[in-house]
Amino acid sequence: MTDLHDHQVQSSDVVYEGRIISVRKDVVSMPGDTTSQRDVVVHPGAVGVVALDDRGRVLLVQQYRHPVRRRLDELPAGLLDVDGEPGLAAAKRELAEEAGLGADTWHVLVDALTSPGMTDEAIRLYLARDVHEVHRNVQEHEEAEMTTLWQPLDVLVGRVMAGEVENAMACLGVLAAEHAVRTGFADLRPADAPWPSRKTR
Repeated sequence: MTDLHDHQVQSSDVVYEGRIISVRKDVVSMPGDTTSQRDVVVHPGAVGVVALDDRGRVLLVQQYRHPVRRRLDELPAGLLDVDGEPGLAAAKRELAEEAGLGADTWHVLVDALTSPGMTDEAIRLYLARDVHEVHRNVQEHEEAEMTTLWQPLDVLVGRVMAGEVENAMACLGVLAAEHAVRTGFADLRPADAPWPSRKTR
């Protein structure tokens, strides 16, 4: 195993800055007195919500994703793009905005680094139970064309395994929720559990 000191950043330059992401070119020292260029997609991070109702159903939203040119079944989710906003507050906001729902019981479901070979994006998925409708403002932009669908959790697990649900956050959330239900929610973390991988802005 190499030591972290073998991977010191020798230089770092932002080569692209977009609306949400930027791309950074790092030159990193490597074992054996060499260096290597690493291109890093800098991402603010995101949260997602598995909303589970008392009938064992999970709420999906469907929206168009331009990079893959398709509408995908996904979980309510959003970027951590509000300065200082806690992850749980962001999750509650997204659930209300995208689905018109609130929930009385919240837990951390799972944390993940989406693709650590190329991006620093960290995501956190919450499990929301005891869900209920809440008032929401008129939907705009991509939310205006979202549709919603409740599906039984076991059906969704089958759809994930069959390759019918491809969004990574949805796959991860559905499979983690199935584990949580099967184990009686015994090993879930509190909703405000530390999140070491989240960057502060």
